[in-house]
Amino acid sequence: MIVRSFKDIEGTDRHVKSQSGTWESKRIVLAKEGVGFSLHETTLYAGTETSMWYANHYEAVLCVEGEAELTNDETGEKFTITPGTMYLLDGHEKHTMRIKQDFRCVCVFNPPVTGREDHDENGVYPLLTEPELG
Repeated sequence: MIVRSFKDIEGTDRHVKSQSGTWESKRIVLAKEGVGFSLHETTLYAGTETSMWYANHYEAVLCVEGEAELTNDETGEKFTITPGTMYLLDGHEKHTMRIKQDFRCVCVFNPPVTGREDHDENGVYPLLTEPELG
């Protein structure tokens, strides 16, 4: 059994801040835990825009605070995401988040991330692996 708090993660290598400066993520469950998914609390900052494309991962996102406009870059569809709203990138959709108010969300990735990922020039997380904890 693992018990861990976001406070435990602050200032460690599980507390990742993007090179772009548009978001930070506290990665509470990672690939090395060996459970088949990763779990994060991510905050995207008001007034920012981030384009992403999880070509190698599925992601489910549940907004718990703030407001954002989500654009499906492939179809042009726009959605307002507010607390209690979930979106699932089940087709590896290219998408853009425009943050109206600091946006805090809980994210699940499959396959799980290692904790070292950041978006590349295409908005993609590389598919990194590492040994599971025994």
